[in-house]
Amino acid sequence: MSAFERVTRRSLLRGGAVVLGSAMAAPLLSACGGGDQGGNPKELTFWNFYGPNPQSDAQSKWFTDLVAAWNADNDVKIKLHYLPVSEYLAGRALQTAFSAGQGPDIFLLSPGDFLRYHNGGVLTDLTPHLKPDQIADFADGALDTRKVDGKIYGLPMEREPLAVFYSVDAFEQAKLSEGDLPKTWEQLLDVAGKLTSKDRFGLLFETIPGYYQNFTWYPFMWMAGGSAVPENGGPGFDSPAVHNALKLWQDSITGKMSPRKPQGDGGNDTSANLGSGFVAMQQSGIWGVSQLAQNNKDFRYGVFPLPVPEGGTYTTAVGGWAFVANAKGANPEAAAKFIAWALGANDAEGIERGRQWNTVVKTNLPARTSVQEAAESAGAFDDPALKVFLDKVVPGSRGEPRYTPEVYKAVSDAIQAAQLGGADPAKAAADAAAKIGTFLKGYKGAAML
Repeated sequence: MSAFERVTRRSLLRGGAVVLGSAMAAPLLSACGGGDQGGNPKELTFWNFYGPNPQSDAQSKWFTDLVAAWNADNDVKIKLHYLPVSEYLAGRALQTAFSAGQGPDIFLLSPGDFLRYHNGGVLTDLTPHLKPDQIADFADGALDTRKVDGKIYGLPMEREPLAVFYSVDAFEQAKLSEGDLPKTWEQLLDVAGKLTSKDRFGLLFETIPGYYQNFTWYPFMWMAGGSAVPENGGPGFDSPAVHNALKLWQDSITGKMSPRKPQGDGGNDTSANLGSGFVAMQQSGIWGVSQLAQNNKDFRYGVFPLPVPEGGTYTTAVGGWAFVANAKGANPEAAAKFIAWALGANDAEGIERGRQWNTVVKTNLPARTSVQEAAESAGAFDDPALKVFLDKVVPGSRGEPRYTPEVYKAVSDAIQAAQLGGADPAKAAADAAAKIGTFLKGYKGAAML
């Protein structure tokens, strides 16, 4: 599931990264947990939304097995603390814990919220605990949004690209075939209209505000040539590219081709929306393959890359969660060693652990080359949908960007205003750009990528 870029006249561009300065680095985390609060340096807490969960599924078991393997060989033990995905992603439990000086020693973090915690002085530098060959094993770009000044502050578990899933039965009922799969935005809305019926929407974009919605909208902004902030002298968020991307999502709602509210857990829930017949096409991520396999075994579906606007360049976003360690926790060094072992070990056991997570208990693209090679050797990408992701979706992709909470919120408000509020996309973009510009004049923190 996943998560965000900026520049002003006072910005400094270095190697494509936006470097900004001021006293307004995230006010977020005044105090941090663990050591500051008398935490136990021999038992570290690991907050996550996978396990041990009440369903005791394969993903939960992977986490409990991971921790059991570590605890069997180390004096410093890890204790899992499970939070439901909705509470972890949309709630404020993690932020509240850190603000109260009771943040966990280890936790999951997406690029979208990276700067909140890095700028707050919370994240531990993992670099000293990683060997050069371990770092080199990560795929090109996989560590970019987890690095600041060459130091690594998080190790990704996975790579999760976005695409469009579609119902084969819905296409056939509408007398459409693979040749009708949309390649442009205009075609996407046209096909969505043909697939819409009294019992089914033609297309689903996420409508619930949050980091996930922003993550799924950014590719449309990028493909149109836009950016959240001025880049290389460009206009920033108030630009025709952004207006057009906002209008595309608005048009799908006003044209009654898309629902105002998704089913289940939201736009990332492929089973509850596409698999149930609620929609005929759904923008989602590679995790949808495992969702449908587990919950909709007989459902016939396909996958195609995100359509491109006229004159645009294909781009999709690749998300993925990372393990990070609390620099103010009870034992940051032990936490960092655990993370390096869990996600960076390149012995046979470490590679198999990564293969299991990415292609057995979930459907992801591995973040590490060795794990990718092992998965391919095991035939993991023989599945037609996964092959589309590997061969057609990922080429030309871009990592989920990291933005500050202030910039993320301005963009989120613009999406909501246009998509569900009926606001003029140009007005929504201009309002957001003004907020972003005001914030950037005083920002001092890590580069936004």
